[in-house]
This record gives sequence, C-alpha cells and structure tokens, in this order.
Amino acid sequence: MKILIILRKLGLGLLLVMIVNSVSSGEVPMPEIPKAKNNFSAEKACIEPVDVMRRQHGLLLKHYRYDTMRRGVRTSEYSLIACINCHVTADESGNYPTVHHSSKHFCSSCHTYAAVNIDCFQCHTSQPQEYFSTDMGPVPSE
Repeated sequence: MKILIILRKLGLGLLLVMIVNSVSSGEVPMPEIPKAKNNFSAEKACIEPVDVMRRQHGLLLKHYRYDTMRRGVRTSEYSLIACINCHVTADESGNYPTVHHSSKHFCSSCHTYAAVNIDCFQCHTSQPQEYFSTDMGPVPSE
C-alpha cells in the first residue's frame, strides 16, 4: 500500500515537472492571424482599434445582434458578414477556409488558441460573400 502511495506521488511530481517545463520554455505557439483584405474606410483600418476589437468584438457583435433581431436596425457597422468579407482570405489555391475545418480561418486562429467555442456559424456563413457570388449556373429543379 505504501509503495502505491509513493509511486502515485512520484507520478504527480513528474507530471508537475513536465507541465512547468513546457510552460516556462515558451513553446506555446501564438496564433497566425490572417491580415485583412482592405480597410474599413479611408479613415479607419477597422471599425474599432485593434486592441478594442481583440477584447470586445464578442460584445459588439452581441449588441449588434440584439439591435438587428429585436429592434430591426440593420447597418454595416459591427456586421458579422462585413467582418467575414474583410478578414477571411483565400489560400494560395483560391479556396476559402471554413471556421469548422481550418485553423487558418480568421476567427478560428484566435478562438482555437484561446479554447473558446464559436457559435456564430451555426446560422451564419464563415466564408465571404464573394465565395457565393460566382456564377454556378441555373439551380436545378426537382
């Protein structure tokens, strides 16, 4: 019985040493955030300064969602599709990443790193409008 207690303590100690070594060595890679395609306007690169967007984009989107759904107010300011159209960029072969299948997607790059679930795209598309605007011919009838 005493041997099991000693082995358990040694195992926990070894695990603790491994965790401390991995954290202190700085081996956690920072996310690679894709650059935006263009500026929001001639005066502003984005709707808000980068530090504000990094900390408060979720609150801004929730507030905009409330205004849109409950009050019927629709503007391009804080619009999720405006964010997607600007920030989701195609890869080298011209394909757009999806939030659920790629860490290269603008939203996924940080949310995966921070271990935060993204539920916006259960209803909304995670790809820009230009992805869907290509002429794919007539829709077949059933």
